[in-house]
Amino acid sequence: MGAVLSTHPHHHPIYLASETMGNMTIRNLTITPLELKKFKRLTKAPAPAQLSGTSGLAKITARITGRKTEPPAVTPTATAADPQAGHGPSPSEEQDISGVFVQPFSESVTSITPPDTSREEQLRLTFEEAGTGHRYVVEIPGPSPSSVVMRHADATGDSTADPSGKEFTVVYLPRAAFLSIFSSANLSSWMAALPPSLPLSSLSIPGTHNSPTHYVALPSVRCQAVSVREQLDNGVRFLDIRVSCPDEASGDDDLALVHSAFPISLSGSKWFHDLLTEVYAFLDARPSETVLVSVKREGTGKGSDQLLSRHLARRYMTPDKWYTEPRIPSLAEVRGRVVLVRRFHLDDSLRGEHDGAGLGIDGSVWPDNCADGTCGSGMIRIQDFYEVGQTEDIDKKIDLARAELERAAQQACVLPGMPQAQDQGAGPLPFFINFLSASSFFNASCWPDRIAAKINPFIIEYLCTGHGAPGKGPGQLTVGDAGTGIVVMDWVGNNGDWDLVRCIVGWNTRLQLKQ
Repeated sequence: MGAVLSTHPHHHPIYLASETMGNMTIRNLTITPLELKKFKRLTKAPAPAQLSGTSGLAKITARITGRKTEPPAVTPTATAADPQAGHGPSPSEEQDISGVFVQPFSESVTSITPPDTSREEQLRLTFEEAGTGHRYVVEIPGPSPSSVVMRHADATGDSTADPSGKEFTVVYLPRAAFLSIFSSANLSSWMAALPPSLPLSSLSIPGTHNSPTHYVALPSVRCQAVSVREQLDNGVRFLDIRVSCPDEASGDDDLALVHSAFPISLSGSKWFHDLLTEVYAFLDARPSETVLVSVKREGTGKGSDQLLSRHLARRYMTPDKWYTEPRIPSLAEVRGRVVLVRRFHLDDSLRGEHDGAGLGIDGSVWPDNCADGTCGSGMIRIQDFYEVGQTEDIDKKIDLARAELERAAQQACVLPGMPQAQDQGAGPLPFFINFLSASSFFNASCWPDRIAAKINPFIIEYLCTGHGAPGKGPGQLTVGDAGTGIVVMDWVGNNGDWDLVRCIVGWNTRLQLKQ
């Protein structure tokens, strides 16, 4: 049976392999043609009898300490010659399979039934790169819900070094019986693999909302699980920064980091200049990268936008570290530097910068609480619906975020020398900035971490199963470069989970076809 639409528990249509989930779908989101050659079923070895009564204690301990125990190892099903034979299901031999070709950016419904998770079963899948004979092996589901990197293997299945240097990451969605394959990216320097001529707005960029709010703070104020440097090291390239500006009479140009009216830490003020030190250190170590920094004035400081703009221009934004031109640059122009996204109005003394066009990517006219809006400059398109007062509103937020992802996927950048270049007179595409964040101060079930726990897994599933497929999304739109735009998230990296970042970065692979 072919692929159909099924239903998410929250009534969102979601793409599944089949009505009955009787077979598994494989989607290849790389530029490498792959063929599934073999599969084998594996089952978990039974636990020793003397440990059979410990699982309940382990669960209670985990709840008290917040620590998770390592899952038991998964081993091939025992054979008749094995001393453990008779303690598990009947053995499974590795089976050859033919005709399951998965071309780049396409999918194939297989004849393979998914692993039975109720029996803690796994599938070992062996893929071969067309034309080279290189083989890649993966076991699904992995030992945790996170993505799994395939291992390069020889004809016998033993792990070997891959002379081609390629690496593939898989995300398996058990509920959908869906396996997506991405080109593995070194998240600390993923921009290094991209063509330098690409407009920055054509990239799929992971971002974080209220990026430095990882400190101990009010639950409605804290939006992140890990530090800014850890975010950058794991692929985040857009930082959302809010600062409080003191009044001019104070003579103070130190900018405190805030979230709305609140400080971001209960232990004392945190400062913009210290955050920039982290960003600069990262870019010094990874000169192939760039970081977009959105700056907005909030907090209780009495300083104006205009005063903030003077402070930033005088003290903080040095030309060797910052790109402040009021246009969308190419990746080559901004590697090793910070790109200013300006969410504040300029002082008149700075309006003459860059031939009167101002300073930075202009987001000063920012539509509030919008489903799909544009800034006055036309360089930014935004989904930033954040008033989620009840858990039912989370469904609306998911719909809006997914619709913006689909609109971003429609866009196709045209590079100099391409046949379409002479027909494009409007310049680069705008930035799509798509906030997954939302919260309600008065409803604990709608604090940032609670909303992220619902939205982030759903967006992972959508990016794996439905994004970038013509006619498959909610608006059934066409697809251009299938980019995601800038996706701004809460609570990424929690417990080491970077899968949402990895899925966003993975969609940049399609841009490599433009080289």
